[in-house]
Amino acid sequence: MLRLTKKADYGLMALKYLAEHPETPSVSAKDIADTYGIPAQLLAKVLQRLAKVGLLRSHAGMNGGYGLTKSAKAITAFEVIHAIDGPLFITSCVKGTKSCDLEPNCTVKEPLARVNESIAAVLKSITVYDLVDHETAVARAGQLQQLVSLSLPN
Repeated sequence: MLRLTKKADYGLMALKYLAEHPETPSVSAKDIADTYGIPAQLLAKVLQRLAKVGLLRSHAGMNGGYGLTKSAKAITAFEVIHAIDGPLFITSCVKGTKSCDLEPNCTVKEPLARVNESIAAVLKSITVYDLVDHETAVARAGQLQQLVSLSLPN
């Protein structure tokens, strides 16, 4: 089963929280962690990573915390997941130029590559804003299911 890592989950949850609180210029990792009941130390590492790649800005000090660097409509789920987990691959044979011993007889590499591309395309179409707007996110999740079913051979 294809699953996001906990770190990616936490990153998306944190950005959703920040998008829901645009009036607050800087939110602490502890506030977000307390809201969702997630480990504060792990969330802090995730937020530091997101700040390092430029999706968040961080403020040190007593009133320190994190804020979005751009509109929630301009940050995609794909960007967040990629920043935290690296490239998205559903199978190892899709990710490298190095061929495996089974490549001459493999019948699944190309269909799985299409599935991977479809998943990436849907994640690129979902923004942090969509996570706040639940109806849009549900509709796009339905699109993912359709794309995956269209990508698989009969």
